[in-house]
Amino acid sequence: MARSFHPEDPLNGVPPGDIRSPQKKKRSVFSRIFNALFSMRLDKSGHRLYFAMVAFIIVFGGIGWKLVKLADQPDEVAAKFFQPEQIAKARPDIVDRNGVVLATDLKTVSVFAEPRRLIDKDEAVELITAVLPDVDARELRQKFTKKKGFVWIKRRVSPKEREEIYRLGLPGIGFAPESKRIYPNGPAAAHILGFAGVDNNGIAGMEKYIDGQGLSDLANAGLAAQPADLTPVKLTLDIRVQHALRDELMKGMDKYKAKAVGGMVIDVTTGEIIALVSLPDFDPNNPVDALDPDKINRVVVGTYEMGSTYKALTLAMAMDSGKASINSQFDARTSLRYGKFEITDFHATHRILTIPEVFIHSSNIGTAKAALSVGLEGHKAFLKKMGQLDRLRTELPESAEPQKPLHWGELETVTIAYGHGLAVAPLQAVMAVCALVNGGNMMPPTFLPRSQEQADAISTRVIKPETSEAMRYLMRLNAANKLGTAGKADIEGYFVGGKTGTANKNFHGHYDTSKVFTTFMAIAPADKPKYLFMTIMDEPQAVQGTFGFQTAGWNAGPVTGAVIERVAPFLDMTKRFDPPTAPFPTMVKLGAWGTK
Repeated sequence: MARSFHPEDPLNGVPPGDIRSPQKKKRSVFSRIFNALFSMRLDKSGHRLYFAMVAFIIVFGGIGWKLVKLADQPDEVAAKFFQPEQIAKARPDIVDRNGVVLATDLKTVSVFAEPRRLIDKDEAVELITAVLPDVDARELRQKFTKKKGFVWIKRRVSPKEREEIYRLGLPGIGFAPESKRIYPNGPAAAHILGFAGVDNNGIAGMEKYIDGQGLSDLANAGLAAQPADLTPVKLTLDIRVQHALRDELMKGMDKYKAKAVGGMVIDVTTGEIIALVSLPDFDPNNPVDALDPDKINRVVVGTYEMGSTYKALTLAMAMDSGKASINSQFDARTSLRYGKFEITDFHATHRILTIPEVFIHSSNIGTAKAALSVGLEGHKAFLKKMGQLDRLRTELPESAEPQKPLHWGELETVTIAYGHGLAVAPLQAVMAVCALVNGGNMMPPTFLPRSQEQADAISTRVIKPETSEAMRYLMRLNAANKLGTAGKADIEGYFVGGKTGTANKNFHGHYDTSKVFTTFMAIAPADKPKYLFMTIMDEPQAVQGTFGFQTAGWNAGPVTGAVIERVAPFLDMTKRFDPPTAPFPTMVKLGAWGTK
């Protein structure tokens, strides 16, 4: 029988079996809200439009704000989206002693891809290589097929390339802000600065040294995001002197048809290197050229027999040991014989020579006898004390191990005495000569500023002050006396002293008399030296005006003189047209040859 409905019925007119649970009641509440908002009834349309409008404003306003914010972010903020090893880190500027920028960072961008987000990889490859023709299509397609979340397409694109890639509108293609290392002076100081790789990591030279001082740790810790965050690295170089030295060496290399040349200027009182050049060199802005084995740093990495410049060390050793004095004499009337080897003089005098005469005539025989007066063990000990038997370490990561004789007998002492049989880096020989002329204090050369107090604190006394005065006297005598070999570097007004060195090149144990390595070392002013100038020439040729000679006095000497004359104004070297009064008082007191 059908049930009748009544308003006061407790079931509210719900038919039997249709009693709703609380969950159904709750769903009906949501249904009523949904129907109120989205039903098609005209009386609810105003509320629906208002709600939809607010929702769209909130959602798309948030998206728009985020896009604007990302577009307006500085590069260093955007760079945080990448791992530190993926982005070229910032590097500090490198400046010369006067603050001139030698190396700095340039802001640029690189193109990358997220292969998983690429829709049509073949189309992406085709479009990208059309804009970047130097990108290999096959290699790029292989990158895109790998299951990686990030791959580089091209590092450091131009602004035009960036714009064209951007206009392609390809999903999964992005741009990463990076730093590119540039060298405003090109090759001028290439071998000292070295260069940075594609990730802005130091690969060679001072760039590599800077990384070794903790730059990588700073970058990985997020403390070196910008060059401005880092203190510039100041070097001892003077870029004006560097340019002038390089120019004069290039002229000399061309004039004397040398295979290679090198040179440097160093402060003998502090060990600061003012300029250093090795030619041929490379442009660190295009570091692939540095891979050419002919473009090594010959001053630091090359090892050579230094020829007669080593006679300065031998004579200083003999006088400092007490085995000889400035007035000692050595018999050079006849040659020395050791089995099949005969030691002769290039400019033979066939007479007894005083030490000053041994020096200015560059007598092999006289020098050999001076070394023998000290003995083998004393000779080796002196050379070790002068830093000639061990690898020289500077801030530059590159260095060379001296090439020493396997057996060191009397013949080896004789030949090493005049610069054959022991090969060292030219910078190593320069370090020793600096000690000979600065009063007897040896210190390692440096490319970083060093005060006189700091130099004194780390220096080691290697010879007596009076021995140092004797060596300055000999070098000045060699430039001023018409019989000396250093006359072509005696620039008027600078009281120059010098020593030449010419060594036949050794090929597989045999000396080739047609190929020589020449060296010239000059000091100025000789009475109280401030700077030492060095020039080396690899296989210079006899040319017009050298009268058939290939020796240092005819090539490396004149080049060194030209360097002194050109750079002296930059070094505040004042010309003195009157010679200094009593420049070598001890030598005068002893009545040395040539002082009367």
